[in-house]
Amino acid sequence: MISPEKKSKSEKNKNEKNMQNVINTKSQPKSQPKKDKKTGSKKVNNEIYIVGAGPGDEKLITVKGRELLKKADLVIYAGSLVNPKVLEYTKGECVDSYGLTLDETTKLTVDAVNAGKRVVRLHSGDPALYGSIVEQTEELKKYGIFAKRVPGVSSVFAVAAALETQFTLNNVSDSLIITRPAGTTLESDQIAEFSEMGVTMAIFLGTQKIEEIMNKVRCPKTTPVAVVFHASWEDEEVIRGTVADIAKKVKDAGIKRSAMIIIGDVVDPKNYAKSYLYGVKQGPLD
Repeated sequence: MISPEKKSKSEKNKNEKNMQNVINTKSQPKSQPKKDKKTGSKKVNNEIYIVGAGPGDEKLITVKGRELLKKADLVIYAGSLVNPKVLEYTKGECVDSYGLTLDETTKLTVDAVNAGKRVVRLHSGDPALYGSIVEQTEELKKYGIFAKRVPGVSSVFAVAAALETQFTLNNVSDSLIITRPAGTTLESDQIAEFSEMGVTMAIFLGTQKIEEIMNKVRCPKTTPVAVVFHASWEDEEVIRGTVADIAKKVKDAGIKRSAMIIIGDVVDPKNYAKSYLYGVKQGPLD
């Protein structure tokens, strides 16, 4: 038989031990990065985020993109294509990827993830257009790291806003072609063929070759053309003309990059048909 005195003392010691365990538990962080079994390094997780920064205006990044920037420990961004004001959303380290090779960017990312950091790869516009996210994600998979993609507002739609038009318009154009001229990573293009279709064309990465492009297109020389520099940025500039004269106007303005070319009647819309969205079918406007 255990005496009441000894039993009371035993229970007291047990209670004190339990209380100490509670105190120790409370003093620890709620979650700790788990160690990778192979490398022994700490990881928050095995994923990064590829985020579209939007066209330029820092307010045009998505809510999700902004929240991820706020939580990021490392942001690898696409150089001058990303407005510096967008980077103000993060308190993490910011690294300009301009001039870095794929291997260098991959190593930077892998090292950060293995160190337990949250990583955001910040692309301009929407990452799905004229980026390199497929090859980036394939490289990261080799290290057991997966990339989640967060869409962004493409610059092509900021251009439509700057022109105060829409790219598909009843009785004017029912399609939008997004393309680019031949260059280092593209041996030949289809600009000439596309231009015969009579629809809206949005040409990325073509400002330096605008004279060559205008000589190549097969639409009438009177077809409206616009070039928009830095759509949605504070220094946004819009130049309007036609196939015949836009190249000279752009050259005179000194614009050589960071601009988009729009070819088609939507640049100066006339005789468009009213929409069916309002339930009334109407013909072309006078």
